[in-house]
Amino acid sequence: MARDDFDAFEKNAANYIPLTPLSFLRRAAEVHGDHPSVIHGARRYSWGQTYERCVRLASALAARGIGRGDVVSFICPNIPEMIEAHFAVNMAGGVLNTINTRLDADTIAYILDHSESGLVFCDTQFLPVLREALAILGDAAPEVIDIVDSEGGGGERLGTTTHADLLAQGDPAYDWQMPADEWDAMAINYTSGTTGRPKGVVYHHRGAYLIATGTIMGWPLPKHPKYVYIVPLFHCNGWGHAWAMAAQAGTMVCTRAISAKAIYDAAADHGAQYFGGAPIVLQMLINAKPEERRDFDHTIHAFTAGAPPPPAVLAQMEALGVDVQHVYGLTETYGHVTQCDWKGEWDDLSPEERAEIKGRQGPRMAMFEGATAVDMDTGEEVAHNGEVSGEIMLRGNTVMKGYFKNPEATAEAFKGGWFHSGDAAAIYPGGYLKIRDRLKDVIISGGENVSSVEVEAALFKYPGVVAAGVVARPDDMWGETPCAFVEMAEGASATAEEMIAFCREHLAGFKTPKTVVFEELPKTSTGKIQKFLLREKARNL
Repeated sequence: MARDDFDAFEKNAANYIPLTPLSFLRRAAEVHGDHPSVIHGARRYSWGQTYERCVRLASALAARGIGRGDVVSFICPNIPEMIEAHFAVNMAGGVLNTINTRLDADTIAYILDHSESGLVFCDTQFLPVLREALAILGDAAPEVIDIVDSEGGGGERLGTTTHADLLAQGDPAYDWQMPADEWDAMAINYTSGTTGRPKGVVYHHRGAYLIATGTIMGWPLPKHPKYVYIVPLFHCNGWGHAWAMAAQAGTMVCTRAISAKAIYDAAADHGAQYFGGAPIVLQMLINAKPEERRDFDHTIHAFTAGAPPPPAVLAQMEALGVDVQHVYGLTETYGHVTQCDWKGEWDDLSPEERAEIKGRQGPRMAMFEGATAVDMDTGEEVAHNGEVSGEIMLRGNTVMKGYFKNPEATAEAFKGGWFHSGDAAAIYPGGYLKIRDRLKDVIISGGENVSSVEVEAALFKYPGVVAAGVVARPDDMWGETPCAFVEMAEGASATAEEMIAFCREHLAGFKTPKTVVFEELPKTSTGKIQKFLLREKARNL
């Protein structure tokens, strides 16, 4: 017999508060107000000071008419102003739009126009490209606020005022409001747009809260962690790590530019124990010059995401004293939603065996509900044998609301009640995913599927290889054959014949590259190899 007496209760202010990471900031200021929050060159802030700066900025934004649903854009590196934006914009009711600092003027203009941004804050380093974007927008251009970073290189001025002036005008007693609904939009992030105009991915407060708590559980993060911010804050809002650091009252070391030296310095000078970054960041640490290296006496814990790092790279990181945990996610999932959750019985395996397991992206994280791979033809989950691949399908509270002003793409992405990732992976026992490729990057040679990731892993075993990208090259006989683009370390060299012969020792014949090109590989600002450019080159070889 059905009962309804448990449904008699109503939500009220005493028992129901919308989830939002803004509550983490308030608590950090109340409980740990004197603890260091941000280090940026000569600048130092405590959580109490960071909170006041956020409140002041929220007050100034509200005075400029920013309210619920209004978009505020930021173009700047990982500096205190960018961290504060991840709280202040929402405290005024607005929606944060962080823009990739490496985009061209036309794409920036498109994002500002498509998001209907009412205000754009820009570090002086990037004002020249913003000026070009504003010229494209004409009368529709938003107001500009200059960010003059004390650790930056100065530069021209373009805005009506500066970020520092706005803070001075802001009210430290401003009565900012929590969101009325945790489903309210919190941020809009744009995809890379390599196959057309970028799509606007909309995040909500509930997802932002959960990506932060999931990170704390999954790493795990202790109280007062020390973290060097390598992941660009324009990329999935820095994987939500600023929100997680607020929850744990951690200390964030800022980085205007990503470099091995910045990480070594943060570890040696500030005791940084954590960072997140693409596999290229791991390569930076391995291949750092002697003058860039610093000694540190503690273990560093790193989240890495993107194409799986080759086992050789993971083994070298372990030798450096860096414990790497592979995670997986997309812009549409707020960043990482699966992780290679380590098991104690793997501790006694050989370094090579441990590295192979660490190359897996793992099962879903604790805050997430579903991560699997399905056969593209049958729609059935693939066997958990680590051999058969399928498309990664995702489901959980850290999946986007949808694509802004694009209902067709939203419906397609959510078809069947799952988010379709476009990535291919095999599943190992225990639900451990291992990415094989982007579906569009699978090479079909003579009817056989070739994983570019597998070929790249073989290339990385060759001494001196620092980056490798493998794509399909059209072939009259085989349809497609693997074409390898290889970047060598300074002072290292190889011939195409030597590289092909080496790969033949580690791969099946049909998987061995038939073409090898040596050059510096094109990469995104987050370190991902731009394979669409490599595919174009391969077609013209």
